[in-house]
Amino acid sequence: MTDDSGANDGDATAASDPDALAELVREGELRLHELDDRTDAETAATARRRLLEAETDADLETVGDYALDAEQVADTNVENMLGAAQIPMGVVGPVEVAGGAADGQFYLPLATTEGALVASVNRGCSVIARSGGADARVTKSGMTRAPVFRVAGIAEAEEVVSWVGENTDRLREAAESTTSHGELLDVDTYVVGDSVFLRFVYDTKDAMGMNMVTIATREAADLVEDETPASLVALSGNLCTDKKPAAINAVEGRGRSVTADVEIPRETVEQRLHTTPEAIEEANTRKNLVGSAKAGSLGFNAHAANVVAAAFLATGQDAAQVVEGSNAITTVEARDDALYASVSLASLEVGTVGGGTKLGTQSEALDVLGLRGGGDPAGSNADALAEIIAVGALAGELSLLAALASRNLSSAHEDLGR
Repeated sequence: MTDDSGANDGDATAASDPDALAELVREGELRLHELDDRTDAETAATARRRLLEAETDADLETVGDYALDAEQVADTNVENMLGAAQIPMGVVGPVEVAGGAADGQFYLPLATTEGALVASVNRGCSVIARSGGADARVTKSGMTRAPVFRVAGIAEAEEVVSWVGENTDRLREAAESTTSHGELLDVDTYVVGDSVFLRFVYDTKDAMGMNMVTIATREAADLVEDETPASLVALSGNLCTDKKPAAINAVEGRGRSVTADVEIPRETVEQRLHTTPEAIEEANTRKNLVGSAKAGSLGFNAHAANVVAAAFLATGQDAAQVVEGSNAITTVEARDDALYASVSLASLEVGTVGGGTKLGTQSEALDVLGLRGGGDPAGSNADALAEIIAVGALAGELSLLAALASRNLSSAHEDLGR
């Protein structure tokens, strides 16, 4: 009789020994992703670091020093977990926000590696605070997914478009059967030759909602295929448009369209920003409006993406959607005794539940804002987050425009040693 207890003991030892696991990968007996099937997520991550250290001569000690729950992260947020990339986090505020959902004083955490950014945005927040705060409103909300279908020609395309217009309720029933939270708001049709695009628009409440709307749209697309001559080519036909610069997002919006504005007394502009309302207005017109138009830009702003990116990283949003978040227009007007300024972000895609918002540091950042999890009513927390980020972006616009108008941009960076 053969005693295989030793072999079992060996397997158990290998499963708990990251060096032994790394050797199995090196010998081709395991693939990187199969480590998660052999051991716990923490050990698997350690084994991947050991493998890379041996093969690249890199020292990954800092990458392996993290506070994340490895099991949670490996299950929902990343594959082939190695460790974590750490980004410094600062904070700006407090700043008074009078919004449709956000009402009160807020600190905004910002995660960035760009020196002087937090200081600049904080200066803008200080000016807004001294002016009594900023107003902010979400003016439109809707996450989109736009599948593309193939038809034989324009006659069949017209048939599909007509069917969609007459059967929106059936499409809504199919889409909403996949989710307890999402609501189908509209289906917009577009025809290009023998291609038919259906742009589904959803209310995703407090979730950013991309996974939600993708699953829901798949169900609706099946119904379209069953009832019309259309054949689904791709569940995303790029008319959504996700993570790419697109005029349709600037015009129709995606996620949340949000505007923040403020009126700053002339005296505050002169004392705190060291310039005049007229100089800031001219800088905005010539830089953000004329310069952006000449460049063919979809963003008519100074650096809104800076604040959007830093807020996204801090609060667990999808970082790639900063592309849409930079789709913003800044307006400035010198009034008799004040400076009026606004920033309108057409497609800010944010959520307070799901995705990266569940991670430790990100959920703590949302706690700072008082916005972790679902709101009451549903959607109010994500609306509030969008409004606060918009006020942060407005603060950043004011500070940078003032630095340019007063010719202090380079000296500010020099003073901060950046």
